[in-house]
Amino acid sequence: MDQLQKIHQIFGRLSLWAVWAGGAALMLSAIMVTVDVLCRKYLNVTMSGSDEITGYVFAGATTWAYAYCLLHRSNIRIDALYNLFPVSLRAFLDIIGLIALLIFMGFFTEKAVAVFADSWTNNSVSVTTLLTPLWIPQIVWLAGLIFFNVTLIFLIIYTVLSFIVGGPAGVQQLAGTRSVQEEVVDETKGIKEVSR
Repeated sequence: MDQLQKIHQIFGRLSLWAVWAGGAALMLSAIMVTVDVLCRKYLNVTMSGSDEITGYVFAGATTWAYAYCLLHRSNIRIDALYNLFPVSLRAFLDIIGLIALLIFMGFFTEKAVAVFADSWTNNSVSVTTLLTPLWIPQIVWLAGLIFFNVTLIFLIIYTVLSFIVGGPAGVQQLAGTRSVQEEVVDETKGIKEVSR
């Protein structure tokens, strides 16, 4: 289990770097759009393609953030009844939820591979002034989806083994809904750092 915990930490670091890179790319996109809007308004000049580039950056940054949300249990869940169930049932539902997510993402990623392969084979370009080869933004988008699927497969294996070895409590720490206390600690972490 120690090896699995180390691999979990590696996935956590990789996903954190991906989120920071995606956030930086989104910030640069926002600056580019702002400059474009100001240039249009005051200089009557446009930077053609800023909206297109922003769309590509958003798609890529989003898929690369999926793994981070998964590992930090930040995905939105409908848990009105979930919290009323016994811990063992919640653990079982968490594992089933991960498997269902993997099935869905498997279909989604399969379609994404087909879209990328089609763009690559046909040398498809955007129907804009940039004429962007579509495989370039699509490979970033697809790589994020693949990274998420690999992370999800690992997390399912780790969660199932944790359930077998340590019972339902281990599943809660890896894949369960975050408790109110965990949410409070996470939300107030910045306040403690500022007050120091």
